[in-house]
This record gives sequence, C-alpha cells and structure tokens, in this order.
Amino acid sequence: MRNFDWSRTSLGPIDRWPQHLRIKVNSLVNSPIPQVLMWGPDHVMIYNDGYAEIAANYHPRALGGRVPDVWPEIWDWNRAILERGLRGEVQAFREQRMVLHRNGHPEDVVFDLFYTPIYDDTGIRVDGVLCTVLDITQSVRAREALAESRAELYHLSDALPILVAFLDKSLVFRFANQCYLEVFGITHEQVIGKRIGDILGSAQAALTEDMLNRALLGETVNVDATVRLPGDRPRAFEMRCLPRKSGEERIDGVYMILIDIEDRKQTENQLRDSNDRFRAAVEAIHSVLWTNSADGRMIGEQRGWAALTGQDFDDYQEYGWADAVHPDDRAPTVEAWHRALAGQTTFEWEHRVRCADGEYRIFAIRAVPTLNDGGDIREWVGVHTDITEQRLSEAQLQAQAEDLQRQITHRERAEEQLRRLNETLEARVADEIDRHRTTERALHRSQKMESMGQLTGGVAHDFNNLLQVIAGNLQMLSKDVEGNARAGQRVDNALSAVARGAKLASQLLAFGRRQPLEPRVIQPCRLVNEMDEMLRRSLGEAIEVEVIVPEGLWNICVDRAHLESALLNLAINARDAMDGPGRLTIEMANTQLDDAYAVTAGDVRAGDYVMLAVTDTGCGMSPEVLERIFDPFYSTKPEGRGTGLGMSMVYGFVKQSGGHVSVYSEVNEGTTVRIYLPRSDSDEETDAPQFNGPVVGGSETILVVEDDEAVRATVVDLLESLGYKVLTARDAQAGLAVVESGLHIDVLFTDVVMPGGLSSRDMARRAQEILPGLGVLFTSGYTENSIVHGGRLDPGVELLSKPYPREALARRLRHVIANARQETLAAEAQGTSDPTPQPASASQPDPRPQPDPRPDRPVSILLVEDNALIRADTAIMLEEMGHDVFQAGKAAPALSKLKEQDFDLLLTDLGLPDMNGNDLARHAVEIQPGLAVVYATGDSHLPVNCPGQTILLCKPYGEDQLRGAVEQALARMG
Repeated sequence: MRNFDWSRTSLGPIDRWPQHLRIKVNSLVNSPIPQVLMWGPDHVMIYNDGYAEIAANYHPRALGGRVPDVWPEIWDWNRAILERGLRGEVQAFREQRMVLHRNGHPEDVVFDLFYTPIYDDTGIRVDGVLCTVLDITQSVRAREALAESRAELYHLSDALPILVAFLDKSLVFRFANQCYLEVFGITHEQVIGKRIGDILGSAQAALTEDMLNRALLGETVNVDATVRLPGDRPRAFEMRCLPRKSGEERIDGVYMILIDIEDRKQTENQLRDSNDRFRAAVEAIHSVLWTNSADGRMIGEQRGWAALTGQDFDDYQEYGWADAVHPDDRAPTVEAWHRALAGQTTFEWEHRVRCADGEYRIFAIRAVPTLNDGGDIREWVGVHTDITEQRLSEAQLQAQAEDLQRQITHRERAEEQLRRLNETLEARVADEIDRHRTTERALHRSQKMESMGQLTGGVAHDFNNLLQVIAGNLQMLSKDVEGNARAGQRVDNALSAVARGAKLASQLLAFGRRQPLEPRVIQPCRLVNEMDEMLRRSLGEAIEVEVIVPEGLWNICVDRAHLESALLNLAINARDAMDGPGRLTIEMANTQLDDAYAVTAGDVRAGDYVMLAVTDTGCGMSPEVLERIFDPFYSTKPEGRGTGLGMSMVYGFVKQSGGHVSVYSEVNEGTTVRIYLPRSDSDEETDAPQFNGPVVGGSETILVVEDDEAVRATVVDLLESLGYKVLTARDAQAGLAVVESGLHIDVLFTDVVMPGGLSSRDMARRAQEILPGLGVLFTSGYTENSIVHGGRLDPGVELLSKPYPREALARRLRHVIANARQETLAAEAQGTSDPTPQPASASQPDPRPQPDPRPDRPVSILLVEDNALIRADTAIMLEEMGHDVFQAGKAAPALSKLKEQDFDLLLTDLGLPDMNGNDLARHAVEIQPGLAVVYATGDSHLPVNCPGQTILLCKPYGEDQLRGAVEQALARMG
C-alpha cells in the first residue's frame, strides 16, 4: 500500500487522504477477510491481501485502478451496485455467480458479496463503497456435485423399465421413480408422504403391507401378484420387497420394486394356446397322399396332389410335380431324395410347395419305399403334411423366447446397476463424512494452537518488560560496584539469569509465532554440515549420527539461527529419548505435498518443500503423548531436565516460516520428526553482518516513548549513562505531542505495543513527516502487525528486541543516527543542484584537493550501499566529479563484478544486508590487490583486520568530504 504511488490516482498522495478514508483503509488492510474499497466517483480500488487472491493475475495492476478498467467483464453488474451503494444502500448477494477473466480465460466463480456504503465525516455523503468478498466457488461446486450425483441416481432409476419406490419404517413413501408415477397415473406430490393404502387401495394394501413388514424384519420377499391400477385395470407384476440397511446394519426402510410381467404372462398364455391349437390341428389334419415310381416320377392320377397344387394331370406327370416346389428348395430336395434312394431308407424332408391359391406353404414329407421280391424299390408312398402353422408358431415362439431372455437380462443388468449405485453412494457419503471429520479435527487443533500462541505471546511480552527493567538496573548497578568482586559476581549471576529468562521468553514467542524473523535464502545441506561438530559434541560419543543428503537439494528461505536452534532441539530431544547408545539419522530430501495431503493435514498448502527429518531409535511415544507434543510446558522428561518448550518452539518457528511439521512414533521403536519448509527459487545468501562496533555514546537528544513506567525509567538511566539527552512520553499520543512541540529530537526510541488509539508505527510515521531527519528505533518483547508481517520485519524498520544489554543499545543507536544523517544529506543534495559543502570532522580525511594520481583516464569506482537514497546521491556526486561508477546494493553482486571488471576504488558501507562490508573489502583486495578502499559508515573507528589501505569516511558526509576521501585513498595507492 505505502509503496504504491497514489499520486497517479484521483485520490492523491496518502498523506492528503481524508481521515475517514485512512481509518477505513487501515481497517481494510488488517482484515483477514478479502475486502475492496471502491472510492470516489471514478471508483478507485483499494484492497487487502485477501482480495489480491481474488484479483489473481489482475493484481497488482488492479491496486489503484478503476473498477471498469480492472473488471470490464462485470462492469454492468458493478455499475448498478455502485450506483445503489453511493445512494446509501446496504446490499448483500448470496451465491452470486459470475464469469471472470482474471487468469486470462473465462472462469465461472461463485461469491458471497456484501456492499457497505462509506460515509464522510458528516455522515451525509457517501464517498465510497466497501465490498466484502467470500469465494465459495468450491463449496457450491461440491454441493452441486452431490446434488448432481443424487439427480443422476434418480435419473437412472427413472430410466429403468421397472417401478421403484422406497418406504420408511412407518411404511410411508419417501421416493418413487417416474415409471411408478406413470403406471399409477399420479404425481410426485401425490405419493411422497402417503401410505401404501393411499396408492393401492385397502384390499391390495393388506397383502402388500404383509410383504413390507416381512422385509422390515430382514427378509427379501419376491412374489407374482396382480395389481389393480387406476380405472380398475388388473395388471400382472413381479413384486420384490428388499430391506435397506444403514451403515450399522440397521433396517431403516424397504425398497419396493415392481416389474411389469403382463406382456410375459400374455405371451405365455398365447404360447400355450398356440400349442393347444397345433396339437388339435395335427390330430385333425388331412395329409396329401401321393405315390412315385422308384426313380421319382409321378405316374397316373394323383387327386390329392392336384387338389393341393392346382396342377392339371399333364402338369404333374413324370417330373412335372417338381414345378410346384419352391425353386430354392428343388435342388436340396433332389439331393436328399437320391440319398434315400441309394440307401433305400425312409425319405423325410421339408420344403415349400406352391398351393392352388398361389401361396407357398411348408410341408413335411415322409415317403416310405415299397420293395419288390428282388429287394429293389418298386415305388414310393408318401404324404405331404402342411406344417406351415407349426413352423410359424415355432418361429414366433423362438422370437418370443429370445425377447423374454433379453428382458430378463436387461432386468438383471438394471438390478445390478442399481445395487452398485447404492453401494457407491453409501461409500461416497462415508468418505465425505470422514473428510469432514478430518478437517474438523485439524481446525480444532489449529484453533487450539492459535489460542495458546496468543496467550504465550502476551505472557512473553510482559515477561520481557520485567526482564528489561531487571537487566537495565543490573547493568547500571554493575558500574556502581566496580572494584567489589563479590558484588560484581552477584550482578553477573543475576544477568545470566536474565539471559536465561530472555531465552525462555524467546521460546514462548517462537511458539506463539510472534518472534521477528530475519529469513535468508540458505542451502540446508550446508547448514547441517556446519552444525555437524556441534551436534556430535551435544549428543555425546554414545550416539551414532548419520546424515543423508541428496544431490540437487533445493534452497529454502528461513531464519538461519532459528532453524539451527530447531534442529538442535530435535537432536537433544532424540538424545534424551534414547537415554544411552543409539542412532540419530538426519535426512533431507526434495518433496512435493499434493492437494490430497494438504486436505488431510489441514494446515499446509500443496507445493514444493524441502523435507528435513530427524529419526531416533529411542523409546518412542504413545498416541496420548503424541497428541500433546506441541503443547507449551508439556514434557515427558523428569523434572528439571527440560522446560517443555522445545517442540513448541519448533512448531511455532516452522508454522511462522510457512512450513509444516509431522511426527511419527511407535513405543519402544523410535520417533521421526519431519519438517517441511517451502522451496525458494532464489540464490543462496550469506549471513547478515552483526553490529560489533565499539560501545560509544553521544550527545544527541533521544525521545523515549514507553508505557511501562519501570522500563521507561531504566531506559532513561541507560541512555543518560551513555551521554544522551533524554525526553520521555508514556504513550504514542504523548510522544507525538512532544514532537509537535518543536523541541529538537535526533532519535525516536519507542516501544511497539502501546495503549491508546494511536499506534507506535503511525506515531513514528507522523513524527518523521514533522522532523524529516528523525531516526526511529523500535523496541519490543512482542511483535505485532504494525512493523512485522508474516513474522518478518517490514523493509527499513530497525527493531531492538527486549531485553537488550547496554552495549546492544549503544551500537544500534549509533547505527540509526548515522544512517538518518546520511539520508538527510542525500535528500538535501537531490533537492539542490549546488549543495553546500560541510566542514570535515576531525575523524574524516582532509577535504583539501589532492593531486589526481591517475590523470590519464577516469577513475573506476565500485559503490556498495544498501540504502537506495544514499547510494543514488553518492553516485551522482561521484559522477559529477568525473568518475565512472558501478552501483550495488549487496555484497554478492559486487563480488561478481570484481571478478569481471577491474576497478580503481571500492567505496562500501559496513552494514550490508548479506555480508559485513569489512569482509567484502578483504575479499575484494584478494581479487584485485591494487584496489583503493573507502569505508562510508557511522562508526568513528576503522574495524579490526581491515585492509591497510582503507580510508574512513564518516557519515554524514558531503561532496567535499567524499572528494577528499576518494583522492586520499587513490593517493595512498599511487
């Protein structure tokens, strides 16, 4: 928000915003719920991090943008909403469906939307509309999928050619498919909630209820019954009653399935009648008798054949009878005849004969040969029996049988599909219930840990304030008892106890995720290798340590010191669990947590992680102990062997770093603790430098803002002992009043957590607006979102954590004062083309012009400064002197440039974010031995072990001081 250039919008710079807008924006930014404020007549968008996820690829372009420009696809909707909102209407829309293009393609989403008008200070005019957005797309889709699955089941049952109904234990209809409704001629409303008698009538209901009651006792009933349909129409059904059992094998109702078998019954009756008719026909039939010669010629009069075929005498004589046989049947008949002739056996065959009416009918032929005395065939005597009806009936019967078989197969398949669907539905419901229970357990644990974290964080805050008072007074007392060895030893013992208390408070803050982290991109395998000696020394010789590190391990972005502490805690816990000889295995691997694991775990996002596992062969833990492993002050160790905060600190640190912890343990087998830390795609960074300059004070004026009176008094004593002038205020409002009074103030030293409506962060911002050169140093034993986000200090914020020693306070104040002065000079230099030269201090180089030792070419200077304003101003001054300048904000790119290009001079700050400036200079001289070196710092002395050619340039410095330092450094190397 603050880094955005609001002057490009109609709202103008933030400091010109009206009070009610700033209040509303402050509330919006700190809200965990996605919100967007649409302000003014052109609807400028201001939103929080939650809404940034809603905006997706429209972010960050949407910040400060106009609603119609950012969301053109839904502008018609928003225009109407905004018009009503600016009229003062409060609007809410549940499950509002929209199509957004936020990811480059149309996307169907469902939101709960709440619109609230924002009035001006008079309460009359509406200046903007606040929209609260809840993305419920996944919930609605899940509900619709369940409804769709249920509808699909109902649709399938409606498609079945059978009647399906379900009655509860009271024999009341709860479901009936479409076929059931159509057959009985009723509607869904007329059957649901009604009893069986209301549908079938009292007479039929009595028989049916007996079957249903048997089914409720667990019996599957299957009978054929005649049901009278509306209009007193009897129809045959196969009626099945099946008990439905719940997951606990309890019967909660009955499925009643009616299969229409009316057509089958009629077919069976027709088939029976047909068979009866055929039997009577066979008995009553008059076959056609005929005779043929041995070679098959019809000779003489054949009245029966003539009557059957209508052929004249001449037509059927000899082989003329064959003309009445169907052309397709002649050749097969002759072939069969020859076989019977050769074997002198009875000739039996069937073929089609054209009758006198011109139609072909099917006849069965049976001819018996008569033999002469020589055993040769004399003639054939045969009959043609009309079997047309028989064959047609058989064909019909076969077709009906095949149709019946198809119906049976279809019915069995439908029943099997219905059974499978029921089984699948119950399994899906059971799975969904299990997932909900798992999510509820994870949510309960998360809420529990969050509540405990808030409690421990608050306790740590008060504890740190007490420790600060004790520590400050002990440090002051140590000066009073100098020379008294016994008293001095007691003070040292008390200060050691304060340090242990501070460590305890730090562990509480770690569990509560309230500690300010300083994350850096590190390579975890390098960290473990560097800790190897310390781990082996801490564990002892009885513990065998094995480290498994794969190639290509990803980088992670974490606070190195806290990760070392977490790993050491796990190792010590493992040592105590083994209580003697054993094996400790430290394993690292790249891994990916998928959506299924994230849903099951409940407190982690799917993605790429580096897994760090610590496995021991100790006593293991029971499920009851495992359930409380992360609870603060819970320990299974004997009294006096632990605080019960080690695992709590590990849990808090990992969660604050965006990671996940899982623990697997078996009693008498051992324990494995797996830490998952998010993968970082950035390059590895070296450790940040420590402020280790000399302990010096000053004569500047410090405004101390602290609500705890004892802490405030102690801090005043410490600052006065360092030579500073001190002003005090009991809260942020009082501190701002001191700033506004016009008194000269060099540094604002304020607690973070303050009572009252004005936060310390807002007080510091307004104080720097009044006094542009004011340095600000925050202190706290507990962090809050005003200066820390996601456990990380905001850029540009200086924080001194409580309790702090006198030496740390002194060094940090000098650092803040030096940077504030240099920033002031840089700002003044950018504001004028002719900056006024400043006199050189005694510790600075002689500003008088020196002879240019290298007049033949421009001087090449490598400028390394992490403060962008100071770096830009210094670069401008050097370029105006005619030098070639290469700029770097960190040590890493500066070292890379030194390997690629030759430079005449290195000008560096000591307090760089990734390496101490003195270490950078020593590496630079090794790469380029003839390199001149200038340190630009707030310290008044050169550090130990600096390169011999180093020149000190004290901040703040002007153009003359800068020119003199450069020329003196070049002359020293000349």
